[in-house]
Amino acid sequence: MIRVAQVMGYMDGGGVEQVVMNYYRHIDRSRVQFDFLVCEGSGMVPREEIESMGGRVLMVPPYKELPRYMRETERLFREESWPIVHSHVNALSVFPLRAAKRAGVPVRIAHSHSTAGKGETAKNAVKSVLKRFSNVYPTHRMACSRYAGEWLFGKGADFEVVYNAIDLSLFRPREEVRASIRGELGVSDGTFVLGHIGRVVPQKNQKRLLSIFRALLDIEPDSLLVLVGDGPLMGQLKVEAERLGIMGRTRFLGQRQDTFRLYQAFDAFCLPSVYEGLPVVGIECQASGTPILASTEVSSEAAACSLMEFEPLSSSDGEWACHLLSLRDRTLSQADKEGLRVFDIVHAARDLETRYHACIDGLGEVHV
Repeated sequence: MIRVAQVMGYMDGGGVEQVVMNYYRHIDRSRVQFDFLVCEGSGMVPREEIESMGGRVLMVPPYKELPRYMRETERLFREESWPIVHSHVNALSVFPLRAAKRAGVPVRIAHSHSTAGKGETAKNAVKSVLKRFSNVYPTHRMACSRYAGEWLFGKGADFEVVYNAIDLSLFRPREEVRASIRGELGVSDGTFVLGHIGRVVPQKNQKRLLSIFRALLDIEPDSLLVLVGDGPLMGQLKVEAERLGIMGRTRFLGQRQDTFRLYQAFDAFCLPSVYEGLPVVGIECQASGTPILASTEVSSEAAACSLMEFEPLSSSDGEWACHLLSLRDRTLSQADKEGLRVFDIVHAARDLETRYHACIDGLGEVHV
């Protein structure tokens, strides 16, 4: 059995954590086992579930205490002797993989899950500097999409695409689930329910979503916006909803563990992100049979089927609203189901097992 150190950074219920946990739940743990390196101060660490499956959670200092972070991670890599360190912190992977190299870890994987976008000047400046070292410390490179891989490693770089796979059976459309959730929300069959699931952070651009919904209400007054998730900007978001006069038509559900059910209540999903790698919510949404409109800053590789369309952030709120309403009544076709199969976690987990074993055996390697 191969034991792999998964470097997670902070675990706060975001998409990357969901992706890694999806793989962990479905991987053959008699062949591959995971340990999780998690930064102190994380808000949603599924420790009990991880430990129930044989894994461990090891807390490390936060990145802002970089010297202590580097010392502690290098110490752990030396003491635990993991043969593989798999880092999921994008440009910041420079730090744990440098520590892993110093500790003599033979297989060091950098995994790109995201890109960069407008409006985060300071963060993008740091990413730009760190990207210069993105190919220095890993022995192998992975990415959730070609777009995300080329952003971190460079155009023409060698890397493997490992999709953000999900349990397709869990998200299969069910009329009884739709009726149940809409009943809980207190909405009629005729109400247009617009959904969004995600951390309330600048990247996800929920403030723009509120503005789009304001325009949508002008066209279709019998509409409801359902926001699922939490984050540092939640207070500001509620103030903005009050300012726009849409609080009465908006539901803030907070963090939920039953998102696979909630998708089914939506008539459309809106993802106006300022940047993304390959958002897992996009795949989950399509698998649920829910149409989704995303910004063109989201990788086109996320469009697994005809249920996903794109709109530029430069378009007006009214144009976004009209596009969303045009998606109403779209359904999941057989061709759409075929397109989604590449994101099936059952097959993807087997593939990841094979990749890990190939790394150890010296087969199928992607060396710098």
